[in-house]
Amino acid sequence: MRKLLLPSMVVVAAVLLLMRLFYLQVVDETLKLKSDNNAIKIKYDYPERGYIYDRKGKLLVANQPSYDIMVIPRELKNIDTLEFCRLLNITKEEYISKVEKAKVYSPRLRSVFLPQLNKSEYAAFQEKIRKFPGFEIQKRSLRDYQVTFGANIFGFITQVNEAIINKNPYYISGDLIGRQGVEESYENILRGVKGVKYIQKDKFNRDIGSYKDGKYDTIAVQGEDITLTIDLELQKYGEELMVNKRGGIVAIEPATGEILALVTAPSYDPSILVGRERSRNYTKLYHDSIAKPLYDRGLLAEYPPGSPFKILTGLIALQEEVIDEQTSFVCNHGFSYARGRFMKCHDSGVIRLHAGIYNSCNTYFASAFMKTINKYKKPADGVNVWSDHLKSFGLGEFMGYDLPTGKKGNAPDSKTYKRIYPNGGWRSTTIVSNAIGQGEVLMTPIQLANMMATVANRGHYYTPHIIKKIEHENIDKKFVTKHVTTINKKYFEPVIDGLFDVYNMGTARSLQVEGIEICGKTGTAENFAKINGKRTKLQDHSIFVAFAPKDNPKIAIAVFVENGYWGARWAGPMASLMIEKYIRGTITRTDLEKRMLEGSLQAEYAKYEVKEGNMEEINAMMKKVLKPTVIDSSEVEN
Repeated sequence: MRKLLLPSMVVVAAVLLLMRLFYLQVVDETLKLKSDNNAIKIKYDYPERGYIYDRKGKLLVANQPSYDIMVIPRELKNIDTLEFCRLLNITKEEYISKVEKAKVYSPRLRSVFLPQLNKSEYAAFQEKIRKFPGFEIQKRSLRDYQVTFGANIFGFITQVNEAIINKNPYYISGDLIGRQGVEESYENILRGVKGVKYIQKDKFNRDIGSYKDGKYDTIAVQGEDITLTIDLELQKYGEELMVNKRGGIVAIEPATGEILALVTAPSYDPSILVGRERSRNYTKLYHDSIAKPLYDRGLLAEYPPGSPFKILTGLIALQEEVIDEQTSFVCNHGFSYARGRFMKCHDSGVIRLHAGIYNSCNTYFASAFMKTINKYKKPADGVNVWSDHLKSFGLGEFMGYDLPTGKKGNAPDSKTYKRIYPNGGWRSTTIVSNAIGQGEVLMTPIQLANMMATVANRGHYYTPHIIKKIEHENIDKKFVTKHVTTINKKYFEPVIDGLFDVYNMGTARSLQVEGIEICGKTGTAENFAKINGKRTKLQDHSIFVAFAPKDNPKIAIAVFVENGYWGARWAGPMASLMIEKYIRGTITRTDLEKRMLEGSLQAEYAKYEVKEGNMEEINAMMKKVLKPTVIDSSEVEN
């Protein structure tokens, strides 16, 4: 048997090889098609991208026709370059550069010479195209935006680069691809499938008809339409409120995790990244390193969460049973700790959980935090337990939403402090600033909004997502999977009662909307930046988180306004307005609306963007732009 084994293996291998060769050479002619490519021209038929709708079926993004001029360098003969350049409004130097670039790609394959001609440019060139052998027209479709907002949600369409072509064989030079936003996340669904036509050429390089009577031709398949979770009117309103401010607004439907609004400011009109000016406009946006309009603050900006973080501090302390609703701490406008250090607070007296929440008492939550850490023999064990609770809310990690960008934030644990204090010696008093949302803890606006959705749900959440429906497909199962926190459901009610009274008797009482029961939390976060190499204290950030109604909530929201002073000054009014806009569709608090729509923080930002010596100019600008605002002093948080 062993003697027969080797000859048998040789015979079997030979038979398999012959069968494969027969199949490739006789049955399957695709390789022959590729080998004959000198005599065959491949022409692509590009499909329309899928349309994009909002949650109510309103059209957001459609398509418009566009035309690319393609070039095959080796077929260029006897071109009147002056007439050609004059016709397309380009210089001779640009002509030479584009031809050389095409030669580098391939002398015999088509590549884009000039992209995205409009109808009139196409018509003028089409009349004289016979005079320019080697050039031809490729019809495509470009995006046609039905709205002037939502650029960060949609993303944009751009030409593929060499790296993409090498990575994905579907794409060839000149193809378009979605970048950023849903255009990137759902590229494979929106792009459709290219059609291919093989055209036979004679020895004079003239087209003589379809190869094999179109046996290998395929038709283009249009991209699938998608419906987003975004509410068009709410998104538009949010962007209007954020004009002349910087920051982000994220609104989520608690029952589903659907993102209702995703606002970043400043933003831009998505239509400026369409057409021949796309590259120039993108370059301007990209190099704006001050306002950063391409930077999605709702997903990428990691901020100290400030006082809204006290919600989590309280819930964790309740779960760890180091406090209950009746536990009290004495506040005397702050409290002393760690060798004479003093944490300021605007509150005073004997404070319990309920008042601690609606008055945002630093003393109460710092004390509760220290009791949580000190419950364990080692601070490292205590902070790990605390960090694990935070992570059950989706903090300190990528949340898994269906947008291509994001940041993890920071939910510090013992490893964090081992790096900061390699020689040890840290304890609860060392890291107590985490209790009030300062310290090492960082959150993005979408994490803050998801935190409030979780509180609104009394302890569970669904991964935030922006896709509601895909034609002929199901959305990812992870978006309908419930995530349950480590906090017992019973502990949410006393915290929610405190958040409800933030509007009734606490730091947001001037922001009430009659007839809507809103639970919220104001916040102020310290803000430092390096200016001329020095760590400089800038104006604090304004933060507000909320959900409504109190029972059966329909919306959870986080608003973050950079350099916005304190929570009730900018972020709070915006949150109340957004909630009323979504629930009622109209605004009754026109006083708040007028102040927010007309208000500006541009002068505040200008303080840190001009050279020293221009303070007179800045002060004059501030008097002109910043209108005086009367705020109850009790609304200002530490």
